[in-house]
Amino acid sequence: MKFPRTLRLDTSDLYVFRLAAEPGEWAVPGSFAFLGRDPGDFDTKEKLAFRSGWLGTESFGRATLSEVAEIGEAEFFQVVERLARHFVERYGAPGLAAALPAAREEADHAASLCEHETRTLLALEREHDTAGLVERFRVIRPERARDHTRIWEILPDEEESGGSG
Repeated sequence: MKFPRTLRLDTSDLYVFRLAAEPGEWAVPGSFAFLGRDPGDFDTKEKLAFRSGWLGTESFGRATLSEVAEIGEAEFFQVVERLARHFVERYGAPGLAAALPAAREEADHAASLCEHETRTLLALEREHDTAGLVERFRVIRPERARDHTRIWEILPDEEESGGSG
């Protein structure tokens, strides 16, 4: 089975999201976190998470990109259970039994986005319009991904790296 996994191509997620997902976490779109909320009330980091953030299912931090990866059945069910526990702890679901169907639906939705070859990159665009919350997904196929090279690099200060000034 295929499932989205967070990816970090540079350090920008560490700065743009309140909590950045760790690279390699299984991910879901996580739009449920924004339901019933007015995007006009979001601070800058919440706006960025709303517009483009995948939700990591271990840290519950956000990532700009995910990639299609193979997931085992046991890992998939661990994702569902972690999501259900998150729904209880963070969103007040009445209990694990009540939260499991919603968590399974979120995980199934995430898996349905992965009908591409492994290593395909997925980007999420989310907006709020008169119809409610709208999600769009962009796909960057592996053969195109190598066209996207790093255009900058963050280097440590000379003091941190032991260099002389």
